[in-house]
Order: sequence, then structure tokens, then C-alpha cells
Amino acid sequence: MQTISSTLFLAASFVLAGTAEPPAAEKPPLTPEKQTAASLEGGYVIASGERDGKPIPEAEIAGAIVKFTGDSILGTDKDKKEFFSATYTLDTSKTPWVITMKGKEPKEMTATGLIKKEGDTVTLIYALPGGEAPKEFMTREKQHLFVLKSNSKGVKDPNKFTKEP
Repeated sequence: MQTISSTLFLAASFVLAGTAEPPAAEKPPLTPEKQTAASLEGGYVIASGERDGKPIPEAEIAGAIVKFTGDSILGTDKDKKEFFSATYTLDTSKTPWVITMKGKEPKEMTATGLIKKEGDTVTLIYALPGGEAPKEFMTREKQHLFVLKSNSKGVKDPNKFTKEP
């Protein structure tokens, strides 16, 4: 009798296990491109810049903020005036990553460049229309390069970031 009870209990367990609700669906894993884009998200101060092979004067970039969100980039100056706005895509199959930006502000344009993230630093170089797509992180004619530092103070509003001393 004990054997029959054990067998019925075991059978009932299998039946109940088969009718249980499946676990909540997990989010699908992010593609490498989406993981990379997500790793760029956040606000950055412009630590330095180059234009056409020459340093951009500190006065031109002081207080400027660059914010990556999803597939967009937004740049604002120290007065919170937008100076750059674009959507972007990344080719993460290459090292460094290749970035293609479709600018909206100050005018519609497409720019191709390179981008890398090392710790809290993002380095971005791209060619302006008519310029040659960069092959390294050194500017040539019609190319811009920016070194961006993330905000380590955890301020949520990127327009409140300050440069680290």
C-alpha cells in the first residue's frame, strides 16, 4: 500500500509540475551593437578637441556637454545651447568601432568616424563632409576629434556637469 501511495504522489508531482506557469519571459539578450551603444550612454564633458590637426582652444569647448542616449548624440555649449544633434549607428565588428552619424543640427549631414571607450573616457574622431574618413585617432583636414570624460559625480542632468580639475 505504501508503494502505491508513493507512486501516486510521484505521478501527481509530475502532473502538477507540467501544469505550472512557465517562468516569466526574460528579456532577450542585447546584440553586441546594442551593448556597445548602451555602454556609451550618459553625459560627458569635452576634455579636449582637435580640428584639422590643431588643438581646439579651451575657450571654445569649456563647459560643453555631449550626451549619448540610445541611438542619439546631443552636444550643448556652456550656455546649454545645442550645437550638435545626430543619430548614430555603430559597426562593432571593427576595432576601433566605426560610427556613422546622421546630423540634424547645425545642418543635415552624414559623418563617418571612429569611436572607442576606455573606462570613463570616450574618444571620437569623424570627417566633415568632403573630408576623408579617419583611419586613426589623429585629425587631418576636415576632421574633428574630441576626448570626452564621463561625469564621475553621478549628476543626472548632464548640463550640470563640471570639468574635473
